[in-house]
Amino acid sequence: MNWILLAIAVAAGAEARTVPADSIGIARLQYDGGGDWYANPSSLPNLLAAIRERTGVPVAVRERNVRPLDPALSDNPYLYMTGHGNVRFTATERDALRRYLVGGGFLHVDDNYGLNESFRREISEIFPDASLTEIPSDHPVFHIFYDFPEGLPKIHEHDGAPPQAFGIFHNGRLVVFYSYESDLGDGWEDEGVHEDSSAVREQALRMGVNLFLYVLGQAAS
Repeated sequence: MNWILLAIAVAAGAEARTVPADSIGIARLQYDGGGDWYANPSSLPNLLAAIRERTGVPVAVRERNVRPLDPALSDNPYLYMTGHGNVRFTATERDALRRYLVGGGFLHVDDNYGLNESFRREISEIFPDASLTEIPSDHPVFHIFYDFPEGLPKIHEHDGAPPQAFGIFHNGRLVVFYSYESDLGDGWEDEGVHEDSSAVREQALRMGVNLFLYVLGQAAS
């Protein structure tokens, strides 16, 4: 069963035991340019555990690491990218990422402080025909499971600016979600890593659950 069929089964209310364990998960995007694509190592396992425990979706225990040209890229419904430094893709990698995204994939870019300039440069090359636009707080991604009436939660201070969620839409579908001045991944990390309060970590995990369920819902629609 591929992830699109699983998404349809989950959306239709199928019980967890009727779909294979570890059938669906999150892939971490590995990139060149010098940035630490591997940052926050405990974040995605903790998010996956929260998704599994709170929703019953049989997600994987750990993330996969994939590059843009990995043949397995299209097997992943949710592609996650983070880091503090420079991001650089080749022209071939940009083409592969665009094909993945317009073909049904989803990319969540989570600025871990320092990613903004290079990410915006690269995404403008991947989608020269679309721009990042701010996602309003009434968008379903903020209300699908947990309610975020003010939109993206603030997890880390960074420059002290308010958190912003940006997106790229293709044919009406959200294909890129960019969490800026928030740092959800830090909030997903093990308790004590960043000295976040339990309330802050809970907000980050809830937003992550929302994102994942929204992606499954898009795949099933």
